[in-house]
Amino acid sequence: MASEIFLIEQGFYDAVACHRLTTAGIFVLQCGDPKGDGTGGPGYQVPDENLPAEGPTNYPAGSVAMANAGPNTAGSQFFLVYEDTTLPPGYTIWGTITAGLDILRQVAAGGVAGGGSDGAPSQSITIETATAQAG
Repeated sequence: MASEIFLIEQGFYDAVACHRLTTAGIFVLQCGDPKGDGTGGPGYQVPDENLPAEGPTNYPAGSVAMANAGPNTAGSQFFLVYEDTTLPPGYTIWGTITAGLDILRQVAAGGVAGGGSDGAPSQSITIETATAQAG
């Protein structure tokens, strides 16, 4: 979480589009890639922490968790969970959506550009300015 606060304070997420929506099996919108194609990051990786237990709906709606390419490979990409989702417990949960879940669900309802269940959202969504709030 210290890395996320650092990136937020540096303005890393400002004007960054959310690039990936999944609408079947898992229900997430992925953001945090300054390249916008799923390959970008801050140039470093952080270790996993605060992992949920294995089990059904271990990533409940409103969770904010780090995307990764395997253990201890998270960087800046994260996903917003808009419906209860079950995943392997390898994604660091670092926040909770406290307002705006309805907006996230509207984006998800718009589906994936070009159809399908995984890809760029039909309705573009961009983080204008990110701020951190201790909880």
